[in-house]
Amino acid sequence: MIRQSLPILLTILLTATAGYSQQSGKKSTSVSSVWVADQGDGTYRNPILHADYSDPDLCKVGDDFYMTASSFNAIPGLPILHSKDLVNWQLIGYALDKQVPLEHFSKPQHGNGVWAPAIRHHKGEFYIYWGDPDFGIYMVKAKDPAGPWEEPVLVQAGKGLIDPCPLWDEDGKAYLVHAYAGSRAGIKSILVVNKMSPDGTKLLDEGTMVFDGHVAHPTVEGPKFYKRNGYYYIFAPAGGVSTGWQLVLRSRNVYGPYEERIVMDQGNTSINGPHQGGLVELESGESWFVHFQDKDAYGRIVHLQPMKWVNDWPVIGEDKDGDGKGQPVMSYKKPNVGKSYPVATPPESDEFDGNSLGLQWQWHANPKATWAFTAGPKGYLRLFTDQMPADAKNLWEVPNLLLQKFPAEEFTATTKLSFKPNEKLTNERVGLLVMGESYAHLALVSKADGVYLAYTTVANADKGTPEKEELLGKLEGNEVYLRVKVDKGAKCQFSYSQDGSRYKAAGKPFTAAVGRWIGAKVGIFATRPDKINDAGYADFDWFRIHPESTKLTKN
Repeated sequence: MIRQSLPILLTILLTATAGYSQQSGKKSTSVSSVWVADQGDGTYRNPILHADYSDPDLCKVGDDFYMTASSFNAIPGLPILHSKDLVNWQLIGYALDKQVPLEHFSKPQHGNGVWAPAIRHHKGEFYIYWGDPDFGIYMVKAKDPAGPWEEPVLVQAGKGLIDPCPLWDEDGKAYLVHAYAGSRAGIKSILVVNKMSPDGTKLLDEGTMVFDGHVAHPTVEGPKFYKRNGYYYIFAPAGGVSTGWQLVLRSRNVYGPYEERIVMDQGNTSINGPHQGGLVELESGESWFVHFQDKDAYGRIVHLQPMKWVNDWPVIGEDKDGDGKGQPVMSYKKPNVGKSYPVATPPESDEFDGNSLGLQWQWHANPKATWAFTAGPKGYLRLFTDQMPADAKNLWEVPNLLLQKFPAEEFTATTKLSFKPNEKLTNERVGLLVMGESYAHLALVSKADGVYLAYTTVANADKGTPEKEELLGKLEGNEVYLRVKVDKGAKCQFSYSQDGSRYKAAGKPFTAAVGRWIGAKVGIFATRPDKINDAGYADFDWFRIHPESTKLTKN
């Protein structure tokens, strides 16, 4: 079996100030109605997760598999997913409840924060390492992957230190491989191995460059460290996120020299840039590789590839011509884990009927206590409006956006809410949002003479472009159903209803856009322009992801 590198410390800064705890969220037992990878006949289809779990890495402990992914500025961060068969995955928690430094991440830091984590199990503990391009390499750890996780440890401070992965060797020595972000470090396309303290809390030297990818493998990054049959292996993507390939290096010495080989690329498939991920080996003798594909507004979705070893070189995917370089499969026989397990998917819909939010939800920054409260058996989520930052030109700079990943290529999101604005204010706003560098939302807006429906779009929000608002008319009462239907190509049509049955289109179709290193997200928000000592609020009865044709109850 392969010896895997492990990351070390974990994080939890408990959301002690929040009105609910994401970490203690409900474990969803419902199965997605819009994307299931398990085909029910002993095979699966790719992607196994049609959602933006960027830069996935995984480890195997006994009969269980655990995966994490980049979360960038979204909080909670470092998602923890669990599977018994590598195909059916559930989201069981997060390793990072708040992001440090706390004040820095109290504001949206698009594209910053958690980059390319590695998860490992070592001496009875789970470790996650990640690189924050502005602060350095962090580590968190826990005895139970569902939490609690310890507070993060800064293993090495520095600019541009990214994509770390540890390796504990048989002799007790520890090492860490990482890459550099050119935007911060001024260098890139190289991989460095450092000595690390056996407890995984600090690096012990300046590092040795073990690979330079400038000539044949530009933008080499995301390394994962393994040891097998006396060889040290570094799996590293190269060639860029959307166009690159999977490179593997091997050597008998941890510092090299390393041989190199491309073991998977796009080949004749439609799966662009197949790379960056992690591998596991099973008791059955099978090997498997999990990686992402960049799918524009849908984010970096997760694929599972069979893998075999030929002369101590890995071959990933399907190698039709036998040249040692594979290409991705779109469907395949499920991994042989010795038995069958039920279909499982990460949570999507939320009835808001418990004491905590569903685990699918993330904020755009470290949350305040006053943003959201569940109401338990009353069965709703209350969002209080929060004052927009004084310098915010649009929602790009607003932290209190409660969002989740796009879960499939085609889906519909519907929410039922009631709005009680503060009568002393105008332009309090609550609604349904599709967020990215360009975004659109359908919202209820308080005016002097009542509540209006408004459809708003903005192109290039990250450049400070002002919103374009279209008032759709005055609302009768304060309760409404808001909906967005997402079609292929991430084309979004918003609509609304006051009876839950008849929906009227709102505005022209909008094409969702990527965020900063992430896919588009869908969710809810509540804002106001002014300071007040008693904010208005919206009560969200439920939020449901479903196929377009689903008839929803109006409870």
